[in-house]
Amino acid sequence: MSALAAIAVAPNGARRGKADHPKLPITPEEIAREAALCAEAGASQLHLHVRDDEGRHSLDAGRYREAIAAVRQSVGDALMIQITTEAAGRYGPDEQMDAVKRLKPEAASAAVAELIPTSAHEAAATQFYHWAADAGVALQHILYEPGEVAALIDFARRGVIPERGLHPLFVLGKRAPDQQADPRELMAFLERWPPEKPWSACAFGRTETAALAMALALGGHVRVGFENSLVRPDGSIAADNAEAVGRIAGMARALGRRPATADECRALFAQP
Repeated sequence: MSALAAIAVAPNGARRGKADHPKLPITPEEIAREAALCAEAGASQLHLHVRDDEGRHSLDAGRYREAIAAVRQSVGDALMIQITTEAAGRYGPDEQMDAVKRLKPEAASAAVAELIPTSAHEAAATQFYHWAADAGVALQHILYEPGEVAALIDFARRGVIPERGLHPLFVLGKRAPDQQADPRELMAFLERWPPEKPWSACAFGRTETAALAMALALGGHVRVGFENSLVRPDGSIAADNAEAVGRIAGMARALGRRPATADECRALFAQP
C-alpha cells in the first residue's frame, strides 16, 4: 500500500447548479477560489468541468484555458489540473478526444465506454491514447461498472491503450437508479484489477464518505466533491467542497496515509 493518498476534488460536475448548492462553483473565478480552499484542505488534484453561457456542460478549449489560468493564478502549481472529457449527453468520442488534443492539458479523464463504445471506434481511440501518452497527458480511465475492468485490461494487452501510466477511476453509484453508491461494489472492481497497479475511486450520494474510507483503507486514491455528493455522512448538507476534502484527508491520515502533494500526485499518475 502506498504511504501517499492522492485526493482529487471534483467541485461542480456537469449537471448541478446554484439551485443545488449556493456554493457550487461555476465561473472560473469561483472555481479558482474553491480550488485554493481545497488545496489547503488536502487536495492534490482538481477535476475540472466548465460551462457555457447557459450553464451547460462544455468541452470548449477556450473556456478550459480561462478556468485553468484562473486556478493557476490562485494556487500556482499546488494542484494537478485534470480536465474532464465527459459526454454528458452532448458530445461524441471524436469531440471528446479533440478537446484534449486542442488543449493538451497536464491530465484528463476519459470514460473507456464513451471513447470506445463499439469495436469500430478502436482505431481512432488507439491513435488518441498513444498521442496522449507521447504528449505527456496523464489520462485517467473512467470505469462505471466492474465488468469494464476486463475491457480496460484487454485494451492494454492489445495495445489499444498504453500500459504505462494505466490508472483507472472506479465510479460507484453513477448508474444506480438513485445514484446512491454501495461501498461493497468496490470489491467487485478490485477482484478484477491487478493488485500491484494504482487505482482511484469516487462514489455518489450519501455513502460517499464510507466508500472513500474503504478505498483509502484498501490502498486506493480518491476523488471527492460536489460532483458526486453534497452531503455529509449524516445526510446534512456540506458547507463547501473544502469541508469534504478535509474530512477525507483526515481519514487518510488516520489510516496512516499522508495526503499527497500536487507534485507527488503527478508522479503517481505518471507511474510506469
